[in-house]
Amino acid sequence: MDWYQTVFEVIDMRSFSNLWFWIMLAVIWSSASYFVIGVPFDLITRAGRHGGQAAEDLATLVRINVNRILYISTVSGLWLTGLGFFFLTILALLGFGYRMEFAQAVFLILLPLSGVAAVSVRTCHVIHNFDLQGDALRARLMFHRRITQVIGMFAIFVTAMWGMYQNLSLGVLGG
Repeated sequence: MDWYQTVFEVIDMRSFSNLWFWIMLAVIWSSASYFVIGVPFDLITRAGRHGGQAAEDLATLVRINVNRILYISTVSGLWLTGLGFFFLTILALLGFGYRMEFAQAVFLILLPLSGVAAVSVRTCHVIHNFDLQGDALRARLMFHRRITQVIGMFAIFVTAMWGMYQNLSLGVLGG
């Protein structure tokens, strides 16, 4: 058997009928929900329950990540936004204009993640501008996590509906 044929049987380019795509989608959204602007969710809850060193660790890690995200958005934010929209446009054209299923799948993952990135930058600006500490900081991080979860729920729902439509319309499941 040809090596390329074997690889493409294992890595099926028809994404919506591939179990690995759905596993990856779940991992991406659970990771996006777990890491709030780069801060693990368990650190946020531990700081709320125990305070002390956990609260100091939370404040330090949030400060580091907020400064990092704000620096990146200040220095190269316009370029990253432009390149991001360029890449998303290419994926949308390839996926929905030329009907490439792999491009559709990548687009349906990256479009909502770009929304989460924009919300993350906004959250960093709020934390930095209002110098949030303690309970106010944890409340803002929890609010950000809820927004990320809502975006993820809608993204998974839309992706699942589109994937089912693709599978049923192409006859993948039933003939």
